[in-house]
Amino acid sequence: MQKISPHNLPPDFQLKKTLETEIGMIYFYDNIVIVEANEGIVFSYKNGFSVLLKTLNILGTKPWVYISNRVQSYSVKPIDYKYLNKVPSLKAMAIVVYSDIAQNNTALESKFCKKPFGVFQNVSDAVIWGKGFL
Repeated sequence: MQKISPHNLPPDFQLKKTLETEIGMIYFYDNIVIVEANEGIVFSYKNGFSVLLKTLNILGTKPWVYISNRVQSYSVKPIDYKYLNKVPSLKAMAIVVYSDIAQNNTALESKFCKKPFGVFQNVSDAVIWGKGFL
């Protein structure tokens, strides 16, 4: 049975799996992973590591792109990007922002990320950009 995507993506991006975690919802579109974190959390290595392990368990060793769809307001510990920098199968990261403040915050985050890092105004553009790294 086909899963219904909440992201209004082109038809070649089929939602394969969803996962509800302690940090929020994770959507798997083959090699594209979209995370929508819960309102008010502080996203860090401490609470993100188990989610990363679940993601890697689902994806195996195939290359993938992480997209943070920031529909809720929450905090990120940018210094913890050092752990994501060490994941060889993670090829790029994209952040989808909906405000000027969020846009400014991602400028700081990008300084900690060694992977290709993109900032977008909508999920479709982020997904199309990310596909270029796969």
